[in-house]
Amino acid sequence: MPPTQAWRSCAIVLLAILLIQGLVAQSPVDAQVVDPKERTRGDNKVVATERTSMPASARPGGDLQRYEKSIKPLLEQACFDCHSGDTVEGNFRADRLDPDLVGGGDIAWWLELYSVLSKGEMPPPESSELTDEDRIRIVDWLSTEIQAAERQRKASGNHSSFRRLTRYEYNYALQDLFGVPWTFAGDLPAEASEDDAFENNAQSLHMSVKQVQAYHQLALQALRRVTVRGDRPPVVHWAIPMENAFQREKKRLDRGIESAKKKFEDMPDKQAEQIERLNRNFQASADRSHYLELSTGLRAEADWNYRKASYAFKHSDTYKAMPERGSHFAVVQPGGRQALTVELGDRLPDEGTMRVRIRASRAKDAEQRIPSLQLHFGFQATDQGRSIKRVSGQDVPIRASYGEPEIYQWDVPLSEIEHRNTYRGEMKLGDQPSPSEYIRLTNSTVGHGGEETESPAILIDYVEVAAPVYDQWPPPSHHEVFIESENSHDETAYAQEIISAFMSRAWRRPPITRDIDRKLQLFHRLRPSSTDFQEAIVEVLATILTSPKFLYVLPGEQETQQDRLKDQLSQNELATRLSLFLWCSLPDKSLLDLASAGRLNDREVLRQQVERMLADPRARRFSRHFVGQWLKMQPLEFLSPTRAEDGLDEALLESIKQEPIALFANMVRHDASVLDFIDSDYLVVNERLAKHYGIPGVQGNHFRRVPLPADLKRGGLLTQAGLLAMNSDGEDSHPVKRGVWLLTNLLNDPPPPPPPAVPEIDLADPEIAKLSLKERIEDHRNHPACLSCHQKIDPWGIAFENYDALGRWRDQIDGKLVDATSILPNNARLDGMQGLKEHLIQDRQEQFVRATLEKMASFALGRQLDFGDRAAVRDIMGRVRESGDGIATMVMCLVTSELFQEK
Repeated sequence: MPPTQAWRSCAIVLLAILLIQGLVAQSPVDAQVVDPKERTRGDNKVVATERTSMPASARPGGDLQRYEKSIKPLLEQACFDCHSGDTVEGNFRADRLDPDLVGGGDIAWWLELYSVLSKGEMPPPESSELTDEDRIRIVDWLSTEIQAAERQRKASGNHSSFRRLTRYEYNYALQDLFGVPWTFAGDLPAEASEDDAFENNAQSLHMSVKQVQAYHQLALQALRRVTVRGDRPPVVHWAIPMENAFQREKKRLDRGIESAKKKFEDMPDKQAEQIERLNRNFQASADRSHYLELSTGLRAEADWNYRKASYAFKHSDTYKAMPERGSHFAVVQPGGRQALTVELGDRLPDEGTMRVRIRASRAKDAEQRIPSLQLHFGFQATDQGRSIKRVSGQDVPIRASYGEPEIYQWDVPLSEIEHRNTYRGEMKLGDQPSPSEYIRLTNSTVGHGGEETESPAILIDYVEVAAPVYDQWPPPSHHEVFIESENSHDETAYAQEIISAFMSRAWRRPPITRDIDRKLQLFHRLRPSSTDFQEAIVEVLATILTSPKFLYVLPGEQETQQDRLKDQLSQNELATRLSLFLWCSLPDKSLLDLASAGRLNDREVLRQQVERMLADPRARRFSRHFVGQWLKMQPLEFLSPTRAEDGLDEALLESIKQEPIALFANMVRHDASVLDFIDSDYLVVNERLAKHYGIPGVQGNHFRRVPLPADLKRGGLLTQAGLLAMNSDGEDSHPVKRGVWLLTNLLNDPPPPPPPAVPEIDLADPEIAKLSLKERIEDHRNHPACLSCHQKIDPWGIAFENYDALGRWRDQIDGKLVDATSILPNNARLDGMQGLKEHLIQDRQEQFVRATLEKMASFALGRQLDFGDRAAVRDIMGRVRESGDGIATMVMCLVTSELFQEK
């Protein structure tokens, strides 16, 4: 880097660091209610990690007297035997609880106590002498105290959502700024969030010096990628009729026959035998991918080998119109190993769009079958040096009937392909290592073997490739930066317009004159050392993208203070929070215009915007990131496909990752009840999942809602293959993992952490080894150190036992009938999955809906909920329940609530 540019980059980064450090230093710190399991203890005394200062006059002294007189004696009777003195089960001291729920430091423990008493989990029903009347008395006192404390904590207003953008929010923000679906954040590290928090949790999203430097480089790279210079680059074309591919194989046959004729010229019988063998070997099997000459019925194997680029098709510098349909086809059967490889040589550029067009139809005997295609890109330079990546998004269904082919097209940004052949430009085509690259068309249709009644094959008669393709020059992304202006001839005026427009969109608020002037001054300082106007502007815009006003979700300046509560979000802050919630990105022009007009606090306008945003394709981001983080689906990324016929193939692995997200998106679209997450009379599946679950009649790789067959034990989230697989040990089910997952993520009631030195199940003991999994767990639970945790976890996990490690239903394990019955701590009986679903809907319905709302609110606010939010959550909960528990309704009630619209 030249000295001037190096100084410039260092100065810009230093400025950003100082700005961010200053803003962080001024930001308020969240006052949180600490989870009981996260408290530290010394000498069996609670060490509170958070205290709220409260004048004595504000504390509910009368109720403290009631506690000493009538509540504490009941707790002594019910709890002190196990939770006082030297006996401290579950790391909980009931005798040391501070009864002041407003100013004391034990609110989290009181909430835990309220929960277990309300549900009848504690004290253990079989050993408790606590009457129902006494239990109600304690719960009533706690309810009153909790509500009083909620009001006091809310009035303090001491929480904050001040944070930086997550990696995925940053990436989407740049995509929306420039109007291209490219990856801009690949070099950023993954978010380090807490186990029970979302990735956008304000407590974990801080900035280091190294990150600031990385953001500056990413901003420069992004701006240089989306802007262009000079004239439109020339396009390279490939026009490939499948007749050419067939004739290439036929020539190999002809050369072999000619060689046999010469070799066995004096041996007629041997000659005939060799020619017959060559013809026989040339005729490929009909159930494998091949080239077909329709007039003769000859089938040539669709072979490919990387050596010497002998399969590479020639390119042209001029476009050749697609001819009429011929009589030669590539017949592409399902399966990655039977894909059609089209080698293009070494002329594909690094930048721009590669446009792939094919003419294709379904097979002749396919009347109902709708096969699908995927596009891959790859190369093989040596025996070991190879790469192949899928470059298409959704699978493309081939709906064209036989004899009536249609054109199908993919546009692939070449700069987005992760690995390219590094030998391009280093080696000549035909040399080794080979510099050639290829595209590969894969029939991704799910095969059913002998069950097939119609062919899933795809017929392709023509392939066309062109690169770099620009439908417009300069491309739209360039115009997103260098906007159209009458002042483009005046550098200062034009620079000011570009800076103002870009700053307004990137910073999510109208820029103030001072900010524009500072950037304009920076432009004037940079311009003399820059190659041209464009280089200087790109440098200035990179500082806008490195500013805390872009990277951080900041408290903004109030547009007006009149009749505005001090803790209410400004219009632009509300627009930003809404767009980060539903689009994981910046607000668009519609939202910003409404914010500038002061109309977003109008409830009806806000409702219309929520409906518009949920209907927008960008709402898929909400489904993907909320569901993935809510259900803690990251373990699915570590599963690997297997080749076993009944195992986890690539199609199934991809499908089980998408099923929870597809279900959520479908439920939002139909405003389905939140309770459908527990059980439903429908599934949202594709063909591969339907096959896994044993559902007939589902064709195609796209997800759709299908009725649930009456005899199929599915429905909701609990029986989805991916969620069951990630909570298994790879070979069998894992009741403890499944129980913890359900309690933590679906009921928002995580079990306590295990105590130190917990004994493991000793499988070396032959008596234990012959026990069923349920019996082993019950034996493990008999250890005193294990009882407190497992009595809360195990009953929930055992109810899943009819589902194996891949979520398949089973009635037997190793010849023994599955016993999936269990007893909850409150003596409620769960008869397997059906009993679990019935219990959740009948007895835990309120808890589940609240838990779902709490998770969604935490994601929407970008922070963990604290005690002061309880009253607001309760109000939203009431509106959701009164409106029928719809998931889209929940989103609407949340967005239109005070909780969402306040800091």
